[in-house]
Amino acid sequence: MSDQADDIDVLENALSWLRSGHQVALATVIKTWGSSPRPPGSLLVMNDAGQFAGSVSGGCVEESLLARYCNGELAGPAPTMVDFGVDRQQASRMGLPCGGRLEVLVEQLSDAESVAPLLQQLRDGALVSRKVNLATGEVDLKQGNGSAEFKLSEASVVKTFGPAWQLLLIGDGQLARHLTSMALHLDYRVTICDPRENYVQSAPLTGVNYSHLMPDDAVQELTEQTRSAIVTLAHDPRQDDLGLSAALESQAFYIGALGSTRSAQARRERLASLGYSAQQLKRIHGPAGLNIGSKRPAEIAVSILAQITAIRNGIEQQRA
Repeated sequence: MSDQADDIDVLENALSWLRSGHQVALATVIKTWGSSPRPPGSLLVMNDAGQFAGSVSGGCVEESLLARYCNGELAGPAPTMVDFGVDRQQASRMGLPCGGRLEVLVEQLSDAESVAPLLQQLRDGALVSRKVNLATGEVDLKQGNGSAEFKLSEASVVKTFGPAWQLLLIGDGQLARHLTSMALHLDYRVTICDPRENYVQSAPLTGVNYSHLMPDDAVQELTEQTRSAIVTLAHDPRQDDLGLSAALESQAFYIGALGSTRSAQARRERLASLGYSAQQLKRIHGPAGLNIGSKRPAEIAVSILAQITAIRNGIEQQRA
């Protein structure tokens, strides 16, 4: 199940319980240290009947959190911060496999209307940013902009809900297959675009969309561009440049192009001749990937996906 499906499931349970007259609280992981198995932004919902859905740790933290909520220790008018810290001896009991610490925000949900608008927008496929004021508990919903999925400041917590992240690869082949296999583990929806009529394709990978559109058309088909990464792997300037031209016109959060430093310079010159400015061309990560000394296809895939992940998380890294 994807992160979006998990979030919708949690919210649907919350809405059902609220409409049934239960007291309901929403718990969100806001910080982790050490080996906490669930990342910031993970959700759990619980009610006064001792039921819960979702997960904040994958272990016994859920039971402790639920017991404290049912005993009236948590979720007053303002959000409550709960810190679960464990040493190695406590780890197995608390559900943090190697010892660790996590901090959870617990919000008392007032009524069905505190959940229904967000849930409806998610069902409609929208990208939604939910901001919680940590002092007052006031919630503000806005259209998401494709930035980092989770942000924490002294004053607020912002979680972005919505469609899964997308990865469009232009050019099929061994590297595309390695990159796809890794990206699927990170919940990307992957499309491999290759319009070559004479290309003999390997056995299709499960869960991948294969497209025979021209690269620029494939870019324009992306449904949620602010959550899309585009990487050209074709080794054919005609295909790569078509895809990159369309990518520069898109809102993709990452644009990468395979190739050497020399080919990257030639690419920039070709695209500049088409009217793209130096500022626009800076969006292209070329050669794509972090500099990890990668030579083999699997290593190159690791470097590219690591760079995509860093930028997705709001961290700009040195380019290869």
